[in-house]
Amino acid sequence: MIAAVSQPKPAERAKGRYAGAVVYIYAFDVAYDTARQPLKQLLGQPVEQFSMDGSKRNPRQFFFYRPQMVRLPPVEREGPFGPVRVERAIKLLPVGALSITMRVPFSVQKVDELVNYHDLKFGDCSLHEEARRIAQDVVTELKTHFIRPQAQLPEEEAYTVFCIAPPLSGRDGLPASAESWFQSHRREIAALLTQESESERLSKQESEESTGRYLSYYDNDLVVIDWDAALLVDEPQDFDETLYIMELANLQLAELEAYDRILDNALERSYRDLADRTLRSRADTLRQLREIRIDLARFTDELSNITKFFGDWHLARIYERLASRFHLGEWHRNIEGKLKTLAELYQLLKQDQTNRWMMILEVTVILLFIIDLAVLIAGLKH
Repeated sequence: MIAAVSQPKPAERAKGRYAGAVVYIYAFDVAYDTARQPLKQLLGQPVEQFSMDGSKRNPRQFFFYRPQMVRLPPVEREGPFGPVRVERAIKLLPVGALSITMRVPFSVQKVDELVNYHDLKFGDCSLHEEARRIAQDVVTELKTHFIRPQAQLPEEEAYTVFCIAPPLSGRDGLPASAESWFQSHRREIAALLTQESESERLSKQESEESTGRYLSYYDNDLVVIDWDAALLVDEPQDFDETLYIMELANLQLAELEAYDRILDNALERSYRDLADRTLRSRADTLRQLREIRIDLARFTDELSNITKFFGDWHLARIYERLASRFHLGEWHRNIEGKLKTLAELYQLLKQDQTNRWMMILEVTVILLFIIDLAVLIAGLKH
């Protein structure tokens, strides 16, 4: 089970009005697939199966995919406001993907101060570079576990989640529910999610657009979802379930982008090969198109398996907001359109190949008839 963010200490509460952690999520598409045998160790740490407890907002019997995961030892770093203890975890998913999360605790006076945690750097090394280094180490160690790994580590899909622990206070200093606090701090939250250091410069329209997709279940919890970042207000022990849904959506986006690039390359290669009239070239194109169709059928099936939700639960609604913000539906339709084009090209080439063989057979029959006729005429002359 993922280690939950520790409860803020009383001293932290006195020091800052807002305490919690910033969670950085990085998704990497590293291979075509993975071997199905479970791993025992990775990067010197034991491998375990991800799990999380049920709550009133979701069933106790989860239907979610439970990937293999590794928790790396925490490391001490110098953050924007002093030393911090960074927690790191790796999840291995069956579609040849990695999800790396890093948690950096914070305690600040104002929401605006959290903007400093975007694109976090520790000395000369950024958090982004450290995530890529970890991903490269995983790929190197698991090169025999991955099936058809990428030649080079691709660009990651990154997402940042600002997790704040209640209680919250309104502008008057009195305790406030999560929704009322959200309404009174909407402009600052929008600036945080859009990485704007001066919230007063944001227009009302931009503030409402950036924070338009939000949900609340209890009075003390809230999730606000934007394209590049999200704000999560909840009890620290309940952070994990929402963060996992965000990981899955971020992973799905990374995989859809990767397969969209594969389809673009396949279409470009197919159009180029269609101009080549040789039978060998067209046979190779048919084989490649057939393999791509099989690969994408497998990909669609496995990707849907790790993001299945049943029932009208709070987590399912969060996933729907994420899918809407990430435009996952548009990505799916775009890929389906390219798959349809590939299918039409496949049928066109198949029909063309069939016509060629029919022509060869007809010519062969005619030649055999001519030969038979020639033999018959030669026999009559003798």
